[in-house]
Amino acid sequence: MNQATSPGQGSTGNVIAAVCSFFIPGLGQLVQGRLLLAIVMFLVSIALWFFLLGWIVTIWSVIDAAMFKPQIQG
Repeated sequence: MNQATSPGQGSTGNVIAAVCSFFIPGLGQLVQGRLLLAIVMFLVSIALWFFLLGWIVTIWSVIDAAMFKPQIQG
């Protein structure tokens, strides 16, 4: 696969995942198939919102989803 057709940073899927994570932290990771990380981000975000720090996890979740590069098998 060449760079133009490979999924990764800047791809449409990552942009959609980043937007999903903006609204619900961890949702973008779930869309990308990373269940464990999605659960962790969601739960940590909920816990930190009690201290008004949930925005930190939200930003982390958006950046992580946008920059995710799946491992190429083969």
